[in-house]
Amino acid sequence: MTTEQKRQIVLNAAEEAKAERINVLDLRGKTLIADYFIVCSGNSDVHIRSIADKIQEALDKAGERALGVEGYREANWVLLDYGDVVVHIMREEARQHYGLETFWQNAPLIETLREQASHEGRRRTGSETR
Repeated sequence: MTTEQKRQIVLNAAEEAKAERINVLDLRGKTLIADYFIVCSGNSDVHIRSIADKIQEALDKAGERALGVEGYREANWVLLDYGDVVVHIMREEARQHYGLETFWQNAPLIETLREQASHEGRRRTGSETR
């Protein structure tokens, strides 16, 4: 399975599980850690675990097994390591505190369609703050 196929499976599963603020950081050429970090938020322990479960089920079905899973029990920040694709599922408070997107600010950000639609909706309603 290609990295891009794996990335798309993760994105589809996260969207199905109603993950919030899904961002893809393109780390190719920036680090040897992974090609992509996918960062998303959940709003409760149950929601975060269900996002993680949905992603793992989808990749298991495609024949991919996680190299490591961290933080599942606490469900504040769950990390799913698939080698070239690493998924971070976080509570919004943890996401703001650790600032992965800020830390990797030089990595191109690939917005998902859901994120783009969310921005458009906020612009139309005038609720987006700048």
